[in-house]
Amino acid sequence: MTTLDWLFTLFDSFGYLGVFTASFIGSIIVFVPVPYFPVLVAAALSEKLDPNLISLVSAVGVLLAKMIIFYASYYGRSVLSDKTKQRMFPLQKVLRRYGGFGAFIVALTPIPDDVVYIPLGLARYSPWKFAIATFSGKFILNEIIVWSSVILGRPFIESFISTDIDPLFLTLGIIASVVLLVIIVYLSVRVDWARIIGKWFPWAVDSSDNDDIPNQSKPT
Repeated sequence: MTTLDWLFTLFDSFGYLGVFTASFIGSIIVFVPVPYFPVLVAAALSEKLDPNLISLVSAVGVLLAKMIIFYASYYGRSVLSDKTKQRMFPLQKVLRRYGGFGAFIVALTPIPDDVVYIPLGLARYSPWKFAIATFSGKFILNEIIVWSSVILGRPFIESFISTDIDPLFLTLGIIASVVLLVIIVYLSVRVDWARIIGKWFPWAVDSSDNDDIPNQSKPT
């Protein structure tokens, strides 16, 4: 039984719930790079589900998973020292202005998005803006995958989906993900952002424009 045949069986039994669950699980595991696009491909080729609803349901599942990761980082900031938070003020101000665009771009591409989402949470980026940017990017990406599958058809798509996952590849992917995320988090909380960001975004280190960023503790 091929990967697609197995997934067809899954969707025959669970339908949109299967799409939602697979998308959520594939997105909530931070350190394991498990792509959920085969789920979208199989769902699109099953001819029993509406392509646009597949994209929508999957995007909702992904968004829910990413919001959990985002909020874990958002509230995890409370354990940081005041000195660390002070160093992050310039980064926080830059991300408040451009974070939505960054979240949208990584959501629209297959690159590891948690390396952007976690710093956004640490920087206390607006949760609702994060949700809109992430959902929009994921929905558009899903539409591209789903409709490409519908147009190209099963024979063409199936040739690109491996029936086996190389354990070595998966292990290396997990290690790389862990190392990358550790580096990103470390840089987020340890780097002197005022010195780095001040060269390109002077307004981010302007002490007269700090507003209430240091005291921001609730989602907006």
